[in-house]
Amino acid sequence: MNKITLSLLLALSPALSAAEQATPNQFIDVFAKIFGEHKGERKGHAKGFCAAGTFKALPDAKNFSSVAWLSGETVPVTARFSMAGGNPKAPENSRSPRGLGLQLKTANGQIQHFAMLTTPVFGAKDPETFLGLLQTQIPDPATGKPDMAKIQAFRAAHPDTQAQAEYLAKNSPPWSYATTPYFGIHSFFIKDNSGVEQKVRWQFVPKDGVKGLTEAEIKAPPTEFLQQRLAERLAKGPTEWTMQLVVGEAGDTETDPSVVWPKERKTLDVGLLSITAEGGEACTGVNFDPNVLSSGVRASSDRVLQMRSAAYAISFGKRLTNQ
Repeated sequence: MNKITLSLLLALSPALSAAEQATPNQFIDVFAKIFGEHKGERKGHAKGFCAAGTFKALPDAKNFSSVAWLSGETVPVTARFSMAGGNPKAPENSRSPRGLGLQLKTANGQIQHFAMLTTPVFGAKDPETFLGLLQTQIPDPATGKPDMAKIQAFRAAHPDTQAQAEYLAKNSPPWSYATTPYFGIHSFFIKDNSGVEQKVRWQFVPKDGVKGLTEAEIKAPPTEFLQQRLAERLAKGPTEWTMQLVVGEAGDTETDPSVVWPKERKTLDVGLLSITAEGGEACTGVNFDPNVLSSGVRASSDRVLQMRSAAYAISFGKRLTNQ
């Protein structure tokens, strides 16, 4: 048996054990094995900071739907910018996703969450495959590092795990949290004004344009700069993103977040997100569960999306009890 075959078998074994039914606690446990135990921290997206701002729908948005946050009122926003993973000291020049969580509270008391990444796709098609991928990334006790051959073999055996990795390899990490788009990655349904549910994915496009790190910056020693650069940008005024709804068509997957919808899909500009301040503790009590949705918005049956609620709740409980 050659090394590649052996690595493939080792890579497949976590997926086989997870295929029966991945559970939220398994994700909490595997994050701890990869990143270590960090009491009182979020188990995913551990490194981050709070921000505040507003959301205001564009005038034409109400022609599409009457959901509360598309009415045109100025809605207060609690936000959190973050690095992916469970390391509260994650290097900010690494080729990994960044996150943006938003909580909107409308005047009539409705709450809408958005939990987004800087990649347009998720790392796997379903919870079991994602769990298997994470299990291959647990450091080897002998070396203290993951076995890259095992990871590569797992990706080769599970093509749905390749799209996000390829995107990260081809696109530089953000130069600033203000110079990157954010993608909802999952599918949702929004009732239009005729009462018909429209399949959508959302994304936020930066008005400051897209700017990534240079190769020299990526290869430089780990450093921290993202919060500082956002603070410097906000000293000049709010930083803004245009919210877009991508409208799906029949045949566009509703359940696989590892697949991007075709580029020719209809895209609607529906709102303007303005971040006006960074820092503080306003987001500490928010878990940014993406299944917290206002009236008129419904989650799809995407199993990764559904799994996130329970995993976030467990992480939230552990954080509040300093576990």
